[in-house]
Amino acid sequence: MTNQYIGRFAPSPTGPLHAGSLVSALGSWADAKRHGGKWLIRIEDIDPQRETPEAATRIITSLEAHHLFADENITYQHDNSHHYDKALNELRAQNKLYACTCTRKSLRALHQSNYPGTCRNLRHTEEDRSLRVLIDAADISFKDITHGDVTENVSQSVGDFIVRRRGPFYAYQLAVVVDDARQNITHVVRGSDLLDNTARQIVLQRLLHYPQPEYLHLPLAIGNDGRKLSKQTGAQPLDDNDAVSNLRAAWRLLGQIDPPEYISSCKQFLAHCKDSWDRELIPKVSA
Repeated sequence: MTNQYIGRFAPSPTGPLHAGSLVSALGSWADAKRHGGKWLIRIEDIDPQRETPEAATRIITSLEAHHLFADENITYQHDNSHHYDKALNELRAQNKLYACTCTRKSLRALHQSNYPGTCRNLRHTEEDRSLRVLIDAADISFKDITHGDVTENVSQSVGDFIVRRRGPFYAYQLAVVVDDARQNITHVVRGSDLLDNTARQIVLQRLLHYPQPEYLHLPLAIGNDGRKLSKQTGAQPLDDNDAVSNLRAAWRLLGQIDPPEYISSCKQFLAHCKDSWDRELIPKVSA
């Protein structure tokens, strides 16, 4: 792994940028810049059933309106199928991969929170079936910069999880791990709704012999209904013509020192953010 800090913002193109995603974008940008690092943008477009054709362009345009520019060319997960296939082949070679015929409906009927290993020893053919990774019973422990020490037994909490869905479509857990390693990401700064994904990603990092990044999970923007702002909960697109106000609101949610009111441009605002970002001020909230 490179010694230089490399961070990233990795949105899914399921809708335009909203206040919640701006918090993650700004927090990941500020942490990278405060530590003299690079900030990359990766469009995670591997779920065509949820994505809209114009969403990626709208996200990038909105980020640029807020003066949040990537330090390298923007990348797209749809270009990386061969990397994901290579990772799947490595898991096969370790006998850590198996095909699964279980549906979500059949699993819900079992009333279990984790996958019970139904197909683990049935030796189904892989064609047109999901693929799961075989999980050991050991605990996964890591230190999150914001949340502190975290321990999870993935075999108990989740069980053997899917790395390729029927279709075939690559699963988020596999794609994000492969791409973070491929791009030499040293720090993953993202919303705390993804904290419970981290142990699964560390499982894959260890199986694939990838380096483990540092993790920092940020507070979430919450709507008036008490739910996380997201495209699924109807979060409204940002008004790109009011970019400084948007940045100021995101900065406050991150617990940081408010820039002076006279700052009237995104460039000035981000210069303040780069110089004053303080991890210790990030609210310590539950995921």
